[in-house]
Amino acid sequence: MRQISTSIEIHASPQHVWAVLVDFAGYKGWNPFIREGSGQATVGNTLTLRMHPESGKPMTFRPKVVAAEPGRALRWIGHLIVPGIFDGTHEFILTATDNGTHLVQGETFNGFLVPFVGKMIAGTERNFVRMNEALKKHVEGQELL
Repeated sequence: MRQISTSIEIHASPQHVWAVLVDFAGYKGWNPFIREGSGQATVGNTLTLRMHPESGKPMTFRPKVVAAEPGRALRWIGHLIVPGIFDGTHEFILTATDNGTHLVQGETFNGFLVPFVGKMIAGTERNFVRMNEALKKHVEGQELL
């Protein structure tokens, strides 16, 4: 198992951040990492997400939503080919602060390939940072309207 975690402070309410996070079709307008998405943030639903890593080829994943608590938490799990080879549980945790929202984006990787893909996981962490920064800029820009 391997975990990565990134965080950022966003000057907007958790409800506003949540609305942007679950608008998967809107990702194309602001998200440098997950540039295309579809589906509903409802437990049991399958999403379609097209990821464009900073280094590497675009990949399409079809993770299943395992938690969706509006304004608080979104979690999905995806698998490479079949469960057990390389699984990722991705999560966004939103916590209200005096100035808006503390967002944590992280992922827990499991499966027998994990020990062999350290470079890819490190790249994923950098992509999370890029996505967090773009989310902050996008959401805070909307708050000004």
